[in-house]
Amino acid sequence: MQEGNLSGSGPRVAILGFHLEANAFAPPSEKADFLAQCWEEGEVISELARGISHLPAELPGFYARMDDLGPWTPLPLIVVAAPPGGPAAAGVWREFLAQVESRLRAAGPVDGVYIANHGASSAVGVDDTEAQLAGLIRSVVGPGVPVIATHDLHCNVSGETVAKLDALVSYRTNPHVDQRERAADAADLLHEAFAGERLVTAHIRLPITPPSIALSTHSGPYADVVKRAAEMIQAKGQGPIAMVSAAAGFVFADLPKCGMTVTVTARGDLAAARRAALDLAREIWKDRRRYIANTIDVAKAVELAANAEQPLLFADVADNPGGGGGGNTTWLLEAFDRARIPGVTLGVFVSPEVAAQAHRLGVGKEFQAVFNAQPGDYARRYEARARVLRLSDGNGVGRRGILRGRKFSLGASALIELCDSGMQVVVGSLRRQLAEPVMLEMHGLDISRLRILIVKSRGHYRAGFDEFFPNERIHDVDSPGLTTPSLSQIDFKRLPRPFWPLDPDTVWTEPEWA
Repeated sequence: MQEGNLSGSGPRVAILGFHLEANAFAPPSEKADFLAQCWEEGEVISELARGISHLPAELPGFYARMDDLGPWTPLPLIVVAAPPGGPAAAGVWREFLAQVESRLRAAGPVDGVYIANHGASSAVGVDDTEAQLAGLIRSVVGPGVPVIATHDLHCNVSGETVAKLDALVSYRTNPHVDQRERAADAADLLHEAFAGERLVTAHIRLPITPPSIALSTHSGPYADVVKRAAEMIQAKGQGPIAMVSAAAGFVFADLPKCGMTVTVTARGDLAAARRAALDLAREIWKDRRRYIANTIDVAKAVELAANAEQPLLFADVADNPGGGGGGNTTWLLEAFDRARIPGVTLGVFVSPEVAAQAHRLGVGKEFQAVFNAQPGDYARRYEARARVLRLSDGNGVGRRGILRGRKFSLGASALIELCDSGMQVVVGSLRRQLAEPVMLEMHGLDISRLRILIVKSRGHYRAGFDEFFPNERIHDVDSPGLTTPSLSQIDFKRLPRPFWPLDPDTVWTEPEWA
């Protein structure tokens, strides 16, 4: 830490964040969900941001860049995060807003505000939480204080949100491994504003909601869009375009603000921002038919596994806890167990009851594992005789991908073996997607020796397991679930229609200023 940080000199920057990807079809996210992942208030945020912690990855990136840029005074307010799930409970959202307002007012005059949001949140009774939060902050700090936010690229950005911000920075990688870099971008933009630069934005929302598995930034149409957006950004002194954010959206939020968006920030030149936004939006619209979800069904997955001559990975993308899924559908679990496919490992199956039973019995004990003893819409009951192989408290630090260098928790967890098939299942107590190899390794598993791995994740697993499974040995498997890429299976109620690809005849009307 620099001397300037210790002395409290330099610009005074308020820091806050609300991380929740809200799936309208999942149960509401309660305060307990946030407490189990991240609910931090006040000065402790600065301490956590400068070490290994459970904070969203943007916070360490922002602090590090601000420290590099010179003396400053961080004024951390509140940072909360929960696993993707249903809209935040009304009381949780009210409490968060109240904390933001009271702490921001108590902090006194600030020179800037940094918001580390997911960007696809909502709350019970509040559709546009991002706009409400930005509006509250603007009402406190006034029009002359720069307010800059970072968002996940799966964000739903409204014009109302953009109007309250000076700049919006969204991720450029999917799987998400660039949060620190994008937070550093936010710090750089704040410093431009501190130096007197006037930031202006242009924003376009397109009636496109591609399935999430078609949004890789390694290859494909969205990769082309993100690359083009990055190429449009110009360094200070070399052009007006300061930031281009091409956000893919999160369709399961089922809100009027859903859809792909382009937000361009320029240095005082609104016309340049609008030209850049329109050029990129037109490219996206022209290529909309390239966003195709390539999946196989459960039966095909079983067939491929039975005949596999080399290790394969199957992703249970319709039950992704990273998108609001319960992590507890049994379609693949049951099919592979009944087929007696040898050498299969599945994780993480979310079942606090099975995990607790394994912990009560101990290693080596056999029991009747009942998955989903209380069945739900997608969570069918399935029973199998099982043996406890390994127990864990579920706490770890990620070493690859989206959780690299961050603390995580599965809650009390266990590795069990289904006796009839030999299938190994990592069972956890908290909803977490299997995107990090440590989640298996902490249970004594050597991933390099696995024949068949089934992950409950949508796409972030690719950054965690790419050292073991190249793309040609990975298969996305669709089945009934809260995060199915087959969007026609979902009973959307508030998504503005028509929308591509649900409505093939969708027409996009360019903004009036085009």
